[in-house]
Amino acid sequence: MKILIATGIYPPDIGGPAQYARGVEEAWKKEGHQVKVLAFSAVCRTGVLNWKLPTGIRHLYYFLRVLCSLPGTDFVFSPDTFSAAFPALLACKLFRKKLIIRTGGDFLWEQYVERTGDLVLLKDFYVTHVKRFNRKEKIIFSLLRFLFRHVAATIFSTAWQRDIFEKPYGLNLKKCFIVENQYGQQTPHLEHTDKLKNVGMSKVFVGGTRELRWKNLARVQEAFAKVQKKGLPVSLVLQTGSHGKFLMDIEESYAVILASLGDISPNTILDAIALGKPFILTRETGLYDKLKDIGVWVNPEDVSDIAEKIEWLSDARNYEAQYAKIQAYSFTHSYEQISNEIMNIYART
Repeated sequence: MKILIATGIYPPDIGGPAQYARGVEEAWKKEGHQVKVLAFSAVCRTGVLNWKLPTGIRHLYYFLRVLCSLPGTDFVFSPDTFSAAFPALLACKLFRKKLIIRTGGDFLWEQYVERTGDLVLLKDFYVTHVKRFNRKEKIIFSLLRFLFRHVAATIFSTAWQRDIFEKPYGLNLKKCFIVENQYGQQTPHLEHTDKLKNVGMSKVFVGGTRELRWKNLARVQEAFAKVQKKGLPVSLVLQTGSHGKFLMDIEESYAVILASLGDISPNTILDAIALGKPFILTRETGLYDKLKDIGVWVNPEDVSDIAEKIEWLSDARNYEAQYAKIQAYSFTHSYEQISNEIMNIYART
């Protein structure tokens, strides 16, 4: 089978969709399929473009690239909902090809929070803020509604996001599917594991890769400052380099913390579990039901709650208890399984 992956980002870009695109690409190739990847970010960085053209022109150029790649293609898969997915949809309509999309975050909500600084929770965004959209956001909202109505299938990694999207986007639930994110097998390095059991060490928390407003870093940093005033040796590290460097930071850390305003199924937490690290995670996530017994949960709007949980996990006994829970967690979900599930969805649509 010949498959085109139309993705917004792809390694060396960092971010969940980039890793997802490469993961399913490699899995499908192992199964003998012909796979071509067309990344919006790579297309726009080539030649004279280099992200200098206006938004609409960049999307038109990407549309033409997708169009040229469709002859002979059986279907298109896009781990994206806007930059790559919308031009891909238009091209697929012309060639009568199926497009299956997979949602990651929420592009519109993220853009709104960045523009306004309004720290609205994702779960409340479409209930309370649609009337506040500017012209650009209204256009994006309309285009996304069109996208969800016309793709062959929409894959969500959690029912939590699907339920948030159902009413505002008028989802046809018969065309919506849940495919869980990738959960790797645990591969902690013993030298770091032994080191972390030393309660006198400096307790470094890794806090994510992107300094975006919806990541809620100002409140997280305020919470760390409160704990540090009590004399506890805690610190927060942010990493914006490669995914490999980020994994090394997690591996060498004390724990991981994400207290964002809404995280669907954050890869940072799944990486932490794979590396055997305890974590503090926002309650505003689609992973709560899956990980509720092994995580430490915070209200992202409450600095005191975040500080209390940092202090709680800094206690040696609490840390050892969480560490044991992580070590006992055995659920895995490989890209091979994910690619097969996507194939099954293709066959059903």
